[in-house]
Amino acid sequence: MHSLILGGARSGKSALAERWAKDSGLPVTYVATARIGDDEMAARVAHHRARRPSDWACIEAPTALAATLARHAAEDRCLLVDCLTLWLNNLLLDADGAMFDRQRGALLATLPGLPGEILLVSNEVGCGIVPMGELSRRFVDEAGRLHQDLAQVCGRVAWVAAGLPLALKGTLP
Repeated sequence: MHSLILGGARSGKSALAERWAKDSGLPVTYVATARIGDDEMAARVAHHRARRPSDWACIEAPTALAATLARHAAEDRCLLVDCLTLWLNNLLLDADGAMFDRQRGALLATLPGLPGEILLVSNEVGCGIVPMGELSRRFVDEAGRLHQDLAQVCGRVAWVAAGLPLALKGTLP
């Protein structure tokens, strides 16, 4: 099953995805999209690493997410991607302006055919005011469009608030 887990910052979405991954009973590969550019991001990454089980594999995929998923997806494996909004940020800030369209298209084309359990974590950023800057507005718009498209191809979509999941599509485990 492919699952999209949405929520605000510090909503509990990563912890929920990690619980689902553990409960799957499958070997887990954590697909990290963060780029560490400062001490604060390094601390966030360290926090995530510290709470993951030591037997989970970890792969860094800051931009080439579809290719990474295609390489590692298997019927007997769970892939946990955390998080799509960091991946989106990496693509939008890349010097190659066409990279975003290529990578987004590749993810949407590849994901439906992948075997195994795939958990996609992403921040819902469209519930607030419209940002002032052009890049910020594009980020919010592209995140919203990406979430809509992924929700169509995922069998399960959950919204997390205050650590509590709500099923938007499918049933919660």
